[in-house]
Amino acid sequence: SNENGVRRIEMIDERTRNSLSLEMTESLLKGINTDTSDPNLRCIVISAQGNVFSAGHNLKHLAQENGAEVFSKFETLMNSMISCPVPIITAVDGLAAAAGCQLVAQSDIAICSERSSFSTPGATFGIFCSTPGIPLARCVPRKLCAYMLFTGHPISSEQALQHGLVSKVASNDNLEIELESIINAIKSKSRSVIELGKKFYYEQMDLPLETAYKRGSSVMTTNLRIHDGQEGLTSFIEKRKPIWKHTN
Repeated sequence: SNENGVRRIEMIDERTRNSLSLEMTESLLKGINTDTSDPNLRCIVISAQGNVFSAGHNLKHLAQENGAEVFSKFETLMNSMISCPVPIITAVDGLAAAAGCQLVAQSDIAICSERSSFSTPGATFGIFCSTPGIPLARCVPRKLCAYMLFTGHPISSEQALQHGLVSKVASNDNLEIELESIINAIKSKSRSVIELGKKFYYEQMDLPLETAYKRGSSVMTTNLRIHDGQEGLTSFIEKRKPIWKHTN
């Protein structure tokens, strides 16, 4: 659904614990890739119905279908999350396991309830969580990531927050309130500025430090030139709220 600049994508398949089947992955891809250039779109929220955010890929489907297609489609989803011009927030209330944990790790911002937990238990079922480990290793310290991957043991919401897998933990009754607070903070910013910033944020991560600074200086100079960059500076000097155009 789309409302007030927020696109909400809810996973609804409690029977399979919101498993990331080809159909579910296609649905997420469509939700993320549709009309992303619409200046009214400010952020995307991925949530789930029931007490499991997602149990990961459906193992029955992996046994029956072409596993390569399942993994390839999910790889496309991960890359789409990075290239999406607006922030993607995962709102977790329950267990996020395997590819479900991967979805959380790859999102720009993750918020969860206190009762939530996170795991990568694939090795237990003979399928090591190799791809979930990719964004996980880029969020949490190496030793914790290895612990999760090799033991399959879950970590709590507090551990997830402490080690950087999630951005914020809310009390079980306040998840939506905390989510709205994050959404409103994003919506108060210029979409064009956030888009420029998100693109460079991911671009610079793999660059050598010196190259990153050189490129970063260029990006900030570009930021100064765009309308909303100028408007931000002018409104600050004039002590008024900025009036964003949200376009480049």
